[in-house]
Order: sequence, then C-alpha cells, then structure tokens
Amino acid sequence: QVQLVESGGGLVQPGGSLRLSCSASGSVFAIYTMAWYRQAPGRQRELVARITTRGGTINYADSVKGRFAISRDAAKNTVYLQMNSLKPEDTAVYYCNAYGDRMLSSWGQGTQVTVSS
Repeated sequence: QVQLVESGGGLVQPGGSLRLSCSASGSVFAIYTMAWYRQAPGRQRELVARITTRGGTINYADSVKGRFAISRDAAKNTVYLQMNSLKPEDTAVYYCNAYGDRMLSSWGQGTQVTVSS
C-alpha cells in the first residue's frame, strides 16, 4: 500500500558528503516508522538509521553515529539521510522502508552509494 522511491546516491570521494531522499506515497497515514538500510557486496542488509513519525525517536547504527543524520519532512512524506565524512566501507546499495504494525512496502531497487578515490 506504500510506495517508496530512493534517490540521491552517487560516487563520492572519502570524506565527502551525500544526501539521500526517500519519498513515500500511497497509504502514508499508516506509517509509524521509516528507516534506512544498506547492503554491501557479500554482506547482509543492515539497519542504518530509523525515525518515528510520532514521538521523534531516532536511532543509528554504531558504525554511522556522528557522521549520518536522518530527518523527515512530514508535509512531503519524505525522509532524508545526510551522510558526512564518508568512508569506503560505507559503499553499499541504500534502501528505505516504512512500518506501521508491519512492513508497509516491498523492497525497491535502492540507490547506489560508492565511496572511492
């Protein structure tokens, strides 16, 4: 019932920054939490950050604390992931998803982030 579109990925040098966007449409009234995940080659998908649409609770993976920031624009039904001080190990496909009492969207194609010189 919820459709999500990720954008903003690209190629960046170590130490650089990118801002990812995830726009939601459909049954957005059902969304309680939105989250960013990433999957690197040969690795399982991991949770990067999440934010609640009610209550303002934010959580980050230890690997990105102090470097990444998740935020939301309720009027635009969009969440962002500001990524600073990027490292080669941040290279992955980044995905977002939305949750109420369950996952509200299937996994999309994500957006590729490559950190390399």
